[in-house]
Amino acid sequence: MFVFAHFSDIHLGQDHEGDNGERARERAARVLRYLDDLPGELDAVLLTGDIADHGAPEEYEEAAELLTSSCHTVLLCPGNHDVRGAYRAGLPSGSLTDSADPADASPVNAAHRLPGATFLMCDSSIPGRGAGYLDDTTLAWLDGELLAAPHEAPAFVCFHHPPVPLHGQYVDPIRQFGEERLAEVVTRHPHVAALLCGHTHMAAATSFAGMPLLAAPGVVSTLRMPWEGETPIDYELPPMLAFHIYDDDGRLTTHFRVVP
Repeated sequence: MFVFAHFSDIHLGQDHEGDNGERARERAARVLRYLDDLPGELDAVLLTGDIADHGAPEEYEEAAELLTSSCHTVLLCPGNHDVRGAYRAGLPSGSLTDSADPADASPVNAAHRLPGATFLMCDSSIPGRGAGYLDDTTLAWLDGELLAAPHEAPAFVCFHHPPVPLHGQYVDPIRQFGEERLAEVVTRHPHVAALLCGHTHMAAATSFAGMPLLAAPGVVSTLRMPWEGETPIDYELPPMLAFHIYDDDGRLTTHFRVVP
């Protein structure tokens, strides 16, 4: 059994009602504290993008302070609010396995081969845009990493933008596009157990290319579905996260948790 936590969209630096980012920091710290205080062990912890709200260096300094204070090494990928150079320069190297050069504007992709599973953290961001896309370099990297990964262990493909519509009133127009190219890659590798994303600010479970696609709920805020009311963003609901359990028989189970 392999157990890992998954959260997303902490948006450090988000100025909510003039609080200078205090609310976003408190909520991110609350999630990390909750994970650190668990009586049982986790095999991995993932954060699927939008670490910063503006991509400013000081936001990544804040993120590094929070992440390095945790007892877990948090595996990361960028989101559409992140800026590649500042992200590379400011975040803990153990979370990235990537260049720390702030002048490097190429996609930030990171492979983590852990005991029992492989996590491939893909950069679906497009600099300066809200929508997502895995460029040819990233897809070639992903294909090669999946080929090289141990085939007897599950591989999890992770990115920020969901590659299918999830019926969110803000998210669908800026989801990941060009998804048929991703489908061609992942279907070549039967040890891919699931695809994991963020961006939605709501817990969601669906399928992609015949595989589970699981979206982490938001930490900084929650998006409401169109039929839930006129206000699309809820800042009052508490942060949430997901626990994913991969059993030895190949079955994947997900539990969503409200963080007190």
